[in-house]
Amino acid sequence: MLLPIPGVLKADELALVRSWLAGARFVDGRLSAGSAARRVKNNQELDAGAPDLERLNRLVMGNLTRHPVYRAGALPLHAASPSYARYQPGMAYGDHLDDPIMGADGVMYRSDVAVTVFLNAPEEYDGGELVIRTSFGDQAVKSAAGDAVLYPAGSVHHVNPVSRGERLVALTWVQSMVRDAAQRELLYGLNAAREKLLQSAPGAAETAQVNAAYLNLMRMWSDL
Repeated sequence: MLLPIPGVLKADELALVRSWLAGARFVDGRLSAGSAARRVKNNQELDAGAPDLERLNRLVMGNLTRHPVYRAGALPLHAASPSYARYQPGMAYGDHLDDPIMGADGVMYRSDVAVTVFLNAPEEYDGGELVIRTSFGDQAVKSAAGDAVLYPAGSVHHVNPVSRGERLVALTWVQSMVRDAAQRELLYGLNAAREKLLQSAPGAAETAQVNAAYLNLMRMWSDL
């Protein structure tokens, strides 16, 4: 499931994020890549010791984790602190898969879901589309500043070369309560119908049926 998440960050929050990143130190993105990804990765990432990093993470992840589309689509169990990537002219990230197990210092998690939050406007740079391989073909994503996109971390994806300007994004990975991507997609659609029925016909027998189906499928499929 490739799921757009609108309005994760508002205009004033984006301005604050951009001000924190403007003077920060970025390092070679290959330093955080596995051996396979290192061959095709050409970007920069915010240095782990950057000032204001904790406040930056709280703002970005706080907004993301409260977003109802994220919560319904990811069904999060554990989420990583975000990383921040910068692409300048000539930079790109070739076809790759995200590492299946991530974490450090003994805190490990399975990467079921990847999320990219776009931090600057698409007209500020040429190229730089996130391209995700799906069963319906390659899907290119270049969203508005403050929006995000959620997709299975196990899908092959790449970032097209940037030819003008600068692409700024935040990225995080999530261990879902439901490991299987197809099951998560079914649950997301069923929950959307359930939410509408609970609002429009809370006492109807059909609402109770759909609600029970959702809750029991979560019980059946959750990896807890």
